Amino acid sequence: MARYISDFGLVTMRKFIGILCALFFVGCEQDVKPTKNVLFILVDDFGYNDLSFRGSKFYETPNIDALAKESTIFNEGYANSRVCSPSRASIMTGKFTARHGITDWIGAPTGAEWRKRNRFNQLLPPEYVRQLPSEDITLAEALKEQGYTTFFAGKWHLGGEGSWPDDHGFEYNVGGWDSGSPKGGFFAPYNNPKLKNGQPGENLSMRLAKETVAFMKDQKEQPFFAFLSFYAVHAPIQTTQEKWNKYRNKAAANGLAASGYGMEAVLPIRQVQDNPIYGGLVESMDDAVGHVLRSLEELGLDKNTMVVFTSDNGGVASGDNYATSNLPLRGGKGYQFEGGIKEPYLIKIPWLENQVVETNVPVTAADLYPTILDAVEAELMPAQHQDGISLLPLMGGLPTKERSLIWHYPHYGNQGGQPSSIIRKGKWKLIHYYEDGRNELYDLERDISEKNNISEENLELTKVLYEELMDFLNGVDAKFPEKDPLYDAAKERVYLERMATEKRKALEQQRLEILEPNFQPNEDWWGSQTTKD
Repeated sequence: MARYISDFGLVTMRKFIGILCALFFVGCEQDVKPTKNVLFILVDDFGYNDLSFRGSKFYETPNIDALAKESTIFNEGYANSRVCSPSRASIMTGKFTARHGITDWIGAPTGAEWRKRNRFNQLLPPEYVRQLPSEDITLAEALKEQGYTTFFAGKWHLGGEGSWPDDHGFEYNVGGWDSGSPKGGFFAPYNNPKLKNGQPGENLSMRLAKETVAFMKDQKEQPFFAFLSFYAVHAPIQTTQEKWNKYRNKAAANGLAASGYGMEAVLPIRQVQDNPIYGGLVESMDDAVGHVLRSLEELGLDKNTMVVFTSDNGGVASGDNYATSNLPLRGGKGYQFEGGIKEPYLIKIPWLENQVVETNVPVTAADLYPTILDAVEAELMPAQHQDGISLLPLMGGLPTKERSLIWHYPHYGNQGGQPSSIIRKGKWKLIHYYEDGRNELYDLERDISEKNNISEENLELTKVLYEELMDFLNGVDAKFPEKDPLYDAAKERVYLERMATEKRKALEQQRLEILEPNFQPNEDWWGSQTTKD
């Protein structure tokens, strides 16, 4: 017995006793729980309104739409950051970003290094934690302790070698390493040290889906935690000629807008969903989701597998690839507005009775850690997932206590967002800006597009929310930006003027070129045409 426990030290004593009962028929069946699996699907940079069921007239996502019909839809579901690494760390730890310390995408410059970006900003961004803290018990480690076999496929971006998925509780790692983007693009060869190349031209999203299915098939008799983390729909956006043609024709049929871009404070921002390359990339990701969900049914696992579907931040409307529009939400990835942090958020628990169809209660990705533990009847770990709560009572129709949600991003993003922190409480959202110390207040029930700053009309509420926000940030030793002594306002004005004129004009021209009937990015469409079937 001692040797058995040593060999399987991560299996809890209760599970060990259950196994003995099953083996020796001692009448302990009541302690043996049915297997409850977890499939977590995370899409990169996928916007709140990039879905058919959300009303998009351009993108086609039939497989995700079908999942939504079987899930609780969280209409007020949020990522914990406007960019990827911080959000992913919150999923893994159950903590807000200011608490775990990863407040920017890992690799972003800080301090004087930021000047090399030639944005001529007023502030120097602070340092941040650059790998997932080893002292945290990740969601994977918590489930592994419960006897789950843990699997990761796709984008990681939570530290370099020594801080990869297999260093944080995942027994299998397919494709997860330092990089936040698909270095080889979305078609093989992948240029990924953790993913063997498939046949030239193989699609990356479908490959990751097939790897996930193969794992689930091998583990179908044992409880598993499969984390499918797509590199899609992150830049570089790529698709096949066939899918480009489909969405190019669809854009033309919908009627092309005369202009595709507006302006935010720093950069142009996309106002229409008509990019046929991005449309094809979204559909390929949805195809891969469909393959996984159909395979769950074929393997007989759909009735005992919890499915979580979400994104790590809003859709990219500025910077990166100017891929999509998040309207009527303002902003996008990198922004402090709803388009940057609001995201698709679905949870399906087949064994949960009376699961509600949808809810408007605000929740964040930090809640997924305790929700998953609760769903599989594991003990919660409040000392670890300090900022997350189990959503099972809410999904079962029970009322929940109002709470405050916190975001902290003291950095300048690649997309034009500004260093700021956010608190949301009920319908109220306060944004505090670090450049000038101002506060903006929005009533999200009346003003989903955040057009009307009502802080002056609600001075007392603004003061109360700001103080609560700062109390939290100071209480977790949050880091803040500092004034740049070399700041030159004249240089910043020149940069901003260039973005509003030259950059915007170039983007408008590029948008039309991509929609031309004879558009061809290169000879083999990013390598997608080299597959030999």
